[in-house]
Amino acid sequence: MDLGLKSKTAVVTGASIGIGRAITKGLAAEGVRIVAVARRGDLLAQLVQEVGGGAIIPFEQDVMAKDAAENIAAFALKEFDHADILVNNAGGSRPLPVDAPDSKWDEAIALNFTSYRRIAHALLPQMVERKWGRIINITGKSEPEGLNAAFAAKAAVHAWAKGLSREIGEHGITINCIPPGRIMSEQIRRNYPPDYRERFAEEEIPVGYWGEPEDLAALAVFLASPVARYITGTVIPVDGGLRRYQF
Repeated sequence: MDLGLKSKTAVVTGASIGIGRAITKGLAAEGVRIVAVARRGDLLAQLVQEVGGGAIIPFEQDVMAKDAAENIAAFALKEFDHADILVNNAGGSRPLPVDAPDSKWDEAIALNFTSYRRIAHALLPQMVERKWGRIINITGKSEPEGLNAAFAAKAAVHAWAKGLSREIGEHGITINCIPPGRIMSEQIRRNYPPDYRERFAEEEIPVGYWGEPEDLAALAVFLASPVARYITGTVIPVDGGLRRYQF
């Protein structure tokens, strides 16, 4: 299928590793030009070299830094004149004890919700002006096994995105969320030994294995395309059937 993405432009945050890296490579393979945003410049440089062809322009930026959203938007618009697609992917798990201080909650919300909102709203005006845009948020699971501030923040992303979809649909802009299930990453390999992963897959994941970043990237690339024009305001898990509820 021709997804109609050739010559589109995109901004991908958290692009240097894992899911963000796979999405960046997937978009590049479809002919998209990308500003790849991450904190680790060395990994961005490796990504640029690996993909080649001038498809990726690296931008070393911490999304938590002051004026990060404005810096990212300004850089992308300077490089491309416009940004058709935004993939909000920067974030991280934040398990917290019940007595965690407000500062820990504030940091988790800033990283996992506020940075998404700010970058999206920084890029929205030019999407509205051009009557086309795609916003894709990589979020988190809906059944946390304990107190984790990141899950609360990602739930806020779901609510914000659904509300925003009602406001921007008339301008040809869609916004959707993808909560990953058990997707292999550096963090997963570091925190969960192979025997645990194998046992968990057998007992909890209907398809019987942990996903790879490319499994999620396939959906993200589709949602970024003109073909997905009638899909907006959704939360679509990529989890091999791990989620137990139908809604």
